Amino acid sequence: MTTTAHEQAGTTAAPRGPAGGADATRNPRRGPRPGRLRRAGLPYLLLLPALILELLVHLVPMVIGAVMSFKELTQFYIRDWGSAPWSGLGNYRVSVDFHAPVGEALLHSFLVTVGFTLLSVGLCWLIGTAAAVFMQDTFRGRGLLRALFLVPYALPVYAAVITWVFMFQHDNGLVNHVLHDQLHLTDKRSFWLIGDNSFYALLTVSVWKGWPFAFLIVMAGLQNIPRELYEAAALDGAGMWQQIRRITLPSLRPVNQVLVLVLFLWTFNDFNTPYVLFGRAAPEAADLISVHIYQASFVTWNFGTGSAMSVLLLLFLLLVTGVYLALTSRGRRTGDV
Repeated sequence: MTTTAHEQAGTTAAPRGPAGGADATRNPRRGPRPGRLRRAGLPYLLLLPALILELLVHLVPMVIGAVMSFKELTQFYIRDWGSAPWSGLGNYRVSVDFHAPVGEALLHSFLVTVGFTLLSVGLCWLIGTAAAVFMQDTFRGRGLLRALFLVPYALPVYAAVITWVFMFQHDNGLVNHVLHDQLHLTDKRSFWLIGDNSFYALLTVSVWKGWPFAFLIVMAGLQNIPRELYEAAALDGAGMWQQIRRITLPSLRPVNQVLVLVLFLWTFNDFNTPYVLFGRAAPEAADLISVHIYQASFVTWNFGTGSAMSVLLLLFLLLVTGVYLALTSRGRRTGDV
């Protein structure tokens, strides 16, 4: 029997849908599944406790301090600081008036803090980097020496600084005993906790407790540098200083960028070290801005001016951090190109 042409055409030309018929029927469009939504929102849910804690611990006091800086808040309004008179920018004008006693003292404290921070950060980075490079070589007792290097960083700040207070004593301190009685480097016993020597005492304690952190970070960064680079450089005749200059420092650039920024922020805001070392009234040579703001707030009971100084300090640190990150990111992009 034969099949007509119309039947063959009807058999071979099956109707198709606009988007591929069977495929469209097999994979219909569906909305987002509830399980997918739960998985996408889980990270934010886990971050929520940390965000709430950050809000309560840092952001809320920061906002309250900014509001207090616009008020004439003294000891007369401390029980109800919200009822203190509104002063506008008066506290800021007093703080930045460098021809008046308050502004002049703040400027002096700021310059002392800048010099102290630059010296402390530079010495911490230099000593920490040198110690980390030295500890890369294998020798007997390296593990014990690493542990000893980290002791200043592991000690509580108050215990370590109080120990230095006893060592800096004028009559029976270890520093004067070594420098004057044993080494005969000074004509007489020095006063380390008052006068101009207080700056060097503060710098010594800051570097002593800060360089182990730089040592730890740089030593961790050195682990990512392949040893083959040093071996190849040694075969090419490069000495130790050339290897450090051409291999170590360029490879540690990302680590050092973060390390220097963290050390700068920690040192510039350091309050525990000068407060424990000198007490509530730091000497003029070691009048760091953190202690100066504390004295302006809790010694003179002028919380409005102290809050304005704190806001100015925050703005300065944000400006320095933004400029530093912009410069380092630009240098990193230039190096990549």
